[in-house]
Amino acid sequence: MNANAESYRTLRTSVVALVRVHPDDLDGVAPATPDWRARDLLSHLGGVCDDIVHGNLEGVATNPWTAAQVDKRRAWTVEEILVDWERHGEAVDAMIDGAPEGTFGQLLFDAWTHEQDLRGMFATPGGRDVLAAQQAYYWGTNVFDQRDRAGQRPALALSTEGGTRTVGVGDPISTVRTSRFELLRAMTGRRSSAQVRGYEWTGDPDPQRLLLADFFTAPAEDLLE
Repeated sequence: MNANAESYRTLRTSVVALVRVHPDDLDGVAPATPDWRARDLLSHLGGVCDDIVHGNLEGVATNPWTAAQVDKRRAWTVEEILVDWERHGEAVDAMIDGAPEGTFGQLLFDAWTHEQDLRGMFATPGGRDVLAAQQAYYWGTNVFDQRDRAGQRPALALSTEGGTRTVGVGDPISTVRTSRFELLRAMTGRRSSAQVRGYEWTGDPDPQRLLLADFFTAPAEDLLE
């Protein structure tokens, strides 16, 4: 099994173990995803695998696509959601294992993000230094760089404990220094603009630029994890 497949299987096992420790908290709203309860996050994670296996990828990652995953499982028990995710997840493991390296980077990025959403809700930190986190950061910064080069945006240096990654065009006009974990959370709209301005910047702070996609929005209030 290749590294991406192993990472996804390990992450899935970790999330299932985490939620089994918190069976009475799964109807609560996750602060990082205020429109979804914890069980809705699980429905999305399982629904992604279901859709991949059955080739239902039209509108992938859009709000209607993810909402349909949650709606389909709304009347299911949590146990049914977990069993369904494991069944389809095993099929996806095999698909990842047979695909070129990096093909399923977005899947790992999304799943790691939602694991951290759940950990933040349960006040149970973990999974910040695992291989899946490294793979999520690699995929995310590649997307970041492609977006900024396409838009001819002046280079920005991202400095973390793992080194410096430059995104954009030319020599960096600014640098932001913080942990890889913090950058990943900022990239997915899990940090307020005030929190992002509080990172160590050279040059003008630009919280909006750290958002990876248009559908990510910084929360008005600080999110502490």
